[in-house]
Amino acid sequence: MPSTIFHFATIEVDLRTGIDIKDITDDLNRIIGRSGIENGTANACVVGSTGSLTTIEYEPGVVQDLKDAINRIAPKDIAYAHELAWHDGKGHSHVQAALLGPSIALPIRKGRLKLGTWQQVVAINHDNRSRKRLIEVTLIGV
Repeated sequence: MPSTIFHFATIEVDLRTGIDIKDITDDLNRIIGRSGIENGTANACVVGSTGSLTTIEYEPGVVQDLKDAINRIAPKDIAYAHELAWHDGKGHSHVQAALLGPSIALPIRKGRLKLGTWQQVVAINHDNRSRKRLIEVTLIGV
């Protein structure tokens, strides 16, 4: 019976003022390749309350559609209670990020992420300023 492998890594992603979306699929697959894991699970979590992770088809039309949808759900130009306390212009950023969520778990098969043909993993910055996002990655597998 093969031994279970645990592997930990961090991805740094430079993201412009939100909403900015970047494909991190290749970064994750490189980490998996270095880990020696053939089958298991990849867990990733963006550090910070104004970033999120999800999967989409990473092409310009869908990327724009996702940005538009996020802005319709939690637009910048409405009142947020967060603003009453902090006056930092980030009320929408926190709500947008919370709705999408900070983390994702994906299967690893044959030493790579098991994704659909048109499915990529993306990091999203919702903040009203550019950010260097850290994404903590934990791999578990054999």
